[in-house]
Formats: sequence, structure tokens, C-alpha cells
Amino acid sequence: MGLAANPRASLEGQHFQVVVLGGGINGVAVAKQCASSGKRTLLIEQNDFASGVTSRSTRIIHGGLRYLEHGELGLVRESLRERERLLRERSHLVHPLHFLLLLNENSQRSALKVRAGLWLYQRMAGKPPNRDSREMELKQFERALDAGHRWSFFNYEDAQCEFPERLVAEWLMEAVAAGATVRNHMEALAVDVTHGRVRGVMLRDQITGREERVDAGWVINCTGPWADRVCQRSSIRMSKPMLGGVRGSHIVMPRFPGSPNAAVYTEAVDGRPIFVLPWNDQILVGTTEVADTGDPGRTVPSADEISYLVRSVAQLFPKAKISMQSVKHAFAGIRPLPYSPDNRPSAVTRQHILHDHGDDGAVHMISVIGGKLTTAASLARECARKIGLKATESDAIAVGAGPALDPQLDEAVLEIARIGGVSEETARGILEWHGKRAADIARMALVGAELRAPICPHTSHVIAEVVEAYRREYAVTLGDVLLRRVPVALGPCWTESCSREAALRIGAVLGWNEHTLGANLESFETERSAFLRPVARATTAAFEAAAD
Repeated sequence: MGLAANPRASLEGQHFQVVVLGGGINGVAVAKQCASSGKRTLLIEQNDFASGVTSRSTRIIHGGLRYLEHGELGLVRESLRERERLLRERSHLVHPLHFLLLLNENSQRSALKVRAGLWLYQRMAGKPPNRDSREMELKQFERALDAGHRWSFFNYEDAQCEFPERLVAEWLMEAVAAGATVRNHMEALAVDVTHGRVRGVMLRDQITGREERVDAGWVINCTGPWADRVCQRSSIRMSKPMLGGVRGSHIVMPRFPGSPNAAVYTEAVDGRPIFVLPWNDQILVGTTEVADTGDPGRTVPSADEISYLVRSVAQLFPKAKISMQSVKHAFAGIRPLPYSPDNRPSAVTRQHILHDHGDDGAVHMISVIGGKLTTAASLARECARKIGLKATESDAIAVGAGPALDPQLDEAVLEIARIGGVSEETARGILEWHGKRAADIARMALVGAELRAPICPHTSHVIAEVVEAYRREYAVTLGDVLLRRVPVALGPCWTESCSREAALRIGAVLGWNEHTLGANLESFETERSAFLRPVARATTAAFEAAAD
């Protein structure tokens, strides 16, 4: 399983004022808020923190321009406010990103309505309209598009968090610093409800196999697409489901000739809005909207979805000759949207809902429905207020927040390089992913050459970052490290040989024997291929059939 560097003491019989189920971005934000408000808080995650819906998102921090289409002005205001907060306080992880909204003469949205929507969007953001047309970049980009169309371009600004897994890791450490107890790889078997009130939670430690029970004053169900299942296992009777699961699939491909440096927001082959984004030195395309009531842990992109996304990009950039062979991998997640059987998925509100289970015979239990990366902190404040805590926007500046070291500043990079005896490229990488923790990691790297060694030959990230993940960031498995804490395995060059080389280098530092190394490597490869799905022949056949 890996090195459980943080001792997993038994939780049996302990009392917590708040137990948060689910360690995605919403659950970690709620745990951080409750702990910062002085409540004895326990955070439970059945797999690893940020390994579910959070890691399967489109990775943008945005105000929700498309929400204007559905009149959700309150959600747009909230999202824009939280976007600015993240840009200010997590500048090493959340970056401004230039967006191009792209329409042609066949688009379902009129240029006049789009122009009016963008004007309103920018006014709500408190920023003047973007008059930077970036002429040279735009002309180069236009040459790559289908010349058979008349294109209209609209500029606006939003933001990107390339690695929300790292944002979750930072918030997790801040929750712990504020007093929270956290456990990943810990399954919540059932919520104990006695005489109509929540009394505790039954747990199973996936690492030790122990079953334990904790007392709980409140239970906050932040399990996302698993929320209804938690209620079913706990015999909480509901008149109807809380969730109507909608699968969103993405594809990842290498950069291609003419691929944009800006994020492109445009229409797919059926007129639905999609994004074509620069991400992690690759191109990320998504997303789809398909009803899915299956096991959220086993959801995969369908052949039709992958074909749909490939055809949409190929239609946009015909000169690039994009085909199914262009796709490196695909991934999918279930959006935990509110149950709304009479609405199209695109019309279902993206506003989060806090469902109080008092009327369902489970007083002091709340389920969080919906939510998104951008608004996790404001959701957490709302949740805290719902259980009687004082939570204002100023409270959101928790342990370790505030202006971070800027990886773009040469002085900061040079200082980290000096502290750790590492290259400027490595120093910049450590700053980008670890912010204020960068100096501590650099000092650890100075201890020995093996800690300054790269994780694999294709990356500047070093073994010291891995040790930090095991020692302080609650990583248990190799997948916890390489897919989330130090997510080098999401990079464009990663192969099975990289996995083997990384496992050997990490194992040598951590003292793994041959059996432990082999078990870590095997479980990592299994997890990575289950997440980042290779494109199968059946998918290629679906694409060719659709193209015909």
C-alpha cells in the first residue's frame, strides 16, 4: 500500500462535534471551515482526498458565463467573487487565463446576445471590458480554424487551476493545523441514526481492515455522487433521490499545430458548449453531459462521448488532421447535480443545495448536493452557518493562506534554488505546486543527492516532494503521491517506464523491499489506467462510423 507515514491511530469511541464524509474539494473546505471555527472535526474519505469528482473536473476557476443563459445571476456573482479570492490568495495554483469565445454563422447563440452577456459578466466581475484583442495571436489562431466558416471572436478573462488536487492538499493541511483529524482510505459504512437523530458513524479502515465507530454531533455528507448511497446504507428514508447523476467526460491530447494558447469556449458538433484548454503542456477538451446512475467509482467515458469530443475538435481545426489516434487518454466523472428528471442536464441548476435531513428522520445530518471548484469555500461557510457556527468571508483566510510566493518572480525562484541546491527549473516547479511550503521542501532536498534527484527522467520535480507527501500530506499509496500530491504522472511524457523508474527511486529512499515496491507499482498502474483510460479500438470504430 505504501508508507503510512502519518500513524493511523484507532478512532474507536472518539467523539467529534462534526464528522465530514467525503474528501473532495467541498468536503475538505467544510472540514477546514468547521475546524477553524473551533469544532472538533473529523474528515473521512473512502479513497484518497481529491481522487473523485475533483480530479475529473475541467480544472477551470470561472464565474460561469454559461450560467447567465439560465438566469443564475446569484451563482455568477458568487463564483466571480470566489474566483478573485482564489487568484489573490492561491496565486501559485490559480492563474488568470485568457478565453476566446468562438462562434460561426451556424452557432445556436447570436453574437448580439453573447456580446450583451459578456458585457454583463465583466460588469459583475467589476472589471472593464477586455479591449486587448491580442491581434497577432488571434490571426495565428484564426489560420488554424476551418476557413469555410465566418468566425466571430469574443475575448474575456477567467482563471485556471491546473491541479485542484494540490489546492485540496493545501486546504487539508490547513484543516489539520486548525485541529481537524483526517483519514483517507477510510470507508463510512453507515451513519448511526437512533430515535431520529444522528449519533455516530461506523467506519472501516481500508488500510488496516479495522472497523470502528465514532460519536458525532453533526454529520455533513459531502460525498458528491455517493450522497444517496450514504443515506441508503444508513436506512434514512427519502421520498425521492437527492441526485440526478450526469457524467462528464474529457479527452487529453498532445498539443497540435495551431492549438490555442488561450482557452477556447465554443460549440461542439451538436451545438452544446465545450472547452478546448491548454493544460499541463497538453490540450484538454470537455465536457459531455450524459445521464448516469451507475456506480460513480466505476464510471468511464463511452465510445460515443470520446468520438463526439474528437469530432468537435477535428471540425474546429481541420488542418490539424485530428483523429482518434490523436487522443492520449480520456477520463470521466459524475457531476452530483440535483435530481431533476424533467430537465435536460444542461438546464439543471449548478447552484449547490444543502439538504437538511431533519424531516427524513435524521436530525443533525446535512447532505451537500452540487457545488464546484470555484465556490467550495463559500459553500463551506454556508454549511458552517447552517450548523450554528459564525462564518464570514474574512474567516476564509485560514492557516497558511494569504499572498503566496510567486513562482513567476525570479527572486523567489533563485532563493528556493539556493536553499535546496537545486536547479532554477526545479525550484520553480516546487514553488508552483507547494507555495509557502517550498522552502521547507528545498531544505529537505539539501540533505542528500537522492532527495534532489528527479522523480523520473522527464520531470524537474524531485524525490523530496514525494517524501513531503508521505510525511505531511497524508499520502498512503503511490497513486496518492504521483496522481495528486506531486501529480507528475498526469504529464505528457509519462509512460509505464516512468512509473517503474519513479517507484525504484522512491523505494530506494523510503526503504521499500522488493515485494513492497512491486505491490506499490502494480496498484499504481491499476489506478492510473482506471482513471486515465486509453482509447480502445471500439472507440475508434465509433468515431469512424460517426465520421461516415
